[in-house]
Formats: sequence, structure tokens, C-alpha cells
Amino acid sequence: MRGLSRPVLRAGWCGRLCAPPRRALAASPPSPPAATSGALSPFDRRLKRKQKNWAALQAEPAKCDYLREEVGGRIADRVFDITRTFPLALDVGSGRGYIAQHLTKETVEKLVQVDVAENALKNAVETEIPTVKVVADEEFLPFKENTFDLVVSSLSLHWVNDLPKAFKEIHHVLKPDGVFIGAMFGGDTLYELRCSLQLAELEREGGFAPHVSPFTAVADLGHLLSRAGFNTLTVDTDEIQVNYPGLFEVMEDLQAKTYF
Repeated sequence: MRGLSRPVLRAGWCGRLCAPPRRALAASPPSPPAATSGALSPFDRRLKRKQKNWAALQAEPAKCDYLREEVGGRIADRVFDITRTFPLALDVGSGRGYIAQHLTKETVEKLVQVDVAENALKNAVETEIPTVKVVADEEFLPFKENTFDLVVSSLSLHWVNDLPKAFKEIHHVLKPDGVFIGAMFGGDTLYELRCSLQLAELEREGGFAPHVSPFTAVADLGHLLSRAGFNTLTVDTDEIQVNYPGLFEVMEDLQAKTYF
């Protein structure tokens, strides 16, 4: 198969999103997983939890965390661009603390890290910021309305089954003047790998099936965020290129990352 020497990983978006003032909503508990009847569920969240727990226990997790480290640092830079202090922040899908390790207590006074994998939270990088760790599914945030001044998320939301609902829940837990900054893989991620697999299957089988997770088109994110209630949107795209010598190295790296 051709084109596998330079798969490109494209981060889908990373921007500043502000929640506008809004009327108080009726208090209601978070919807349980069973309440998503009728919604498409392309991802097995239980299997994803097992994968993330397995990856967190590997001998050298940092060896395959270079993308998370890079994107986490870029999100932290966006937080520093805002000239204010956030008393309480939430990291959705925090993993081993890829954003937190770049933040300072002068910017964020207290941080809540949420991840579906308990092993990832147990092995989280220590930071100077007082931190609370919560094991919960990113699709069902167990927090009250108007709780957080800042919500961040790095390379986690592309794995949720109901992205519009996830955006609404983030908007719900943000204070009226809160800020949401996040990054996820966009629609062109692993374009070369997907094309190579499709061409090979077409040649040998006469058809092809998807072998890489579906990604949200960057052009659709602004609309989804607006529907969730966010305003002052900034949506942009960064491209990160990673070179591999061959297919087996690609598969080994992707398996260890549990990204896709």
C-alpha cells in the first residue's frame, strides 16, 4: 500500500469559546447513559474505557504521548492569552493531565480533572495547582449548572457519541461569563492512511469498509457550538505532521495512543 510513510495527524480545532449570559435553567440531574435512545452510537464507550486503562498502565506511556503533550501545551497557551484568573476549571477527558502540567496556579486556582479511565487519573502528572480527580464519562458530566469559570478539553471529544449533547453539557456547567477552550481531531485526520487502506481494499476486494474512526468536519463545529449556546466563537485548524517508516509502525503507535 502506498502513501503510508507520511500519515498526517490534523488537529481539528482549538479556539476560545465564551458562554453568553443566559436565564437560569430548571435544575435536573445529568441524563444517564440509557437516556440516549434514538441517538447514533458509533463508539463503544465501555471498550474505550478498557483501552485507555490499558494504555495508562504501559511501561512508557510518555513514549506515545507526544501529540497529547503538544496539543495540551497549545491549549494552555490559549488560556494564558486570557488576562484573568480562573478560580475553578474543569478538564474534560484529562487523561494523565496533559493540559494541567502546563498551567500555573496564578492562572487557574483549582482544577477538576474528569476522565472515564481511572488508571489515567491515578497516573496523572503532578502539578502545582490543587486538583480534584473524578472518574466519569465525558458524555455525562456530573456537575451542577454554572459551576466552572473555565472548561478545557484536549483530544477527547472526538470519541463521544453525541457531540451536540456534550457541547450543551459543557455550556450548562459553565458560568455565564465562562470560557471553553478545546481541541479535537478534525475530518482530515489520517487522510493518507485512510486513502491507502481504501485503495488497497478496492484493488483486492472490490469495495472497502471504514477502518478509522469517523471525525467531525471542522466546518460543522461552529454550527454545533452555536446551537449549544456559545458565542464569540473562534474555530481554527492546526496541522501536525508525523512521519513513520511503514505501516506496522503506524499501527503500533496508534494502538498505544488509543486515539482512533
